[in-house]
Amino acid sequence: MTVAGLAEASGVSRAMISKIERGEAQPTAVLLTRLSGALELTLSELIARAEGDAVRVARRSEQTEWTDPETGYVRRAVSPPARGILELVEVEFPAGASVASPASAYHFKEQQIWVLSGHLRFVEGDLVHELDAGDCLQLGPPADCVFVNPTDEPCRYLVVIGKRRG
Repeated sequence: MTVAGLAEASGVSRAMISKIERGEAQPTAVLLTRLSGALELTLSELIARAEGDAVRVARRSEQTEWTDPETGYVRRAVSPPARGILELVEVEFPAGASVASPASAYHFKEQQIWVLSGHLRFVEGDLVHELDAGDCLQLGPPADCVFVNPTDEPCRYLVVIGKRRG
């Protein structure tokens, strides 16, 4: 895909894509979600391909962590970057944080969110899900979504991602 094609498909400017490629800009979660959605890759796949990893065991000490410069949320790729059909991602979501994701980021994958600790408000289109520790949500059809931690305590959750079936 050309930079122009990626810019058009993702809604991210060509200039910003070029800055990211050259390491001149630190992309936010929203920006990376738009790019990975346009490429039909999960965020972990995008990062793994950029880093060139192809291992089957993901040791805790070697799992890729990424921190959103805008919200401070930490995303850890738990699964090995071997491009399997399932992917596990752990998120440490700071108190008061909010991150929006467009529907285009969800059209090629199925997801479940399992809250490990704290509280997560997940806005899925017109639906609002209030999730506490132990709750697990199966996402519905692709919709614009917002992850919100409305509390003064951090929230930790696991996202299970699978390629959407035909």
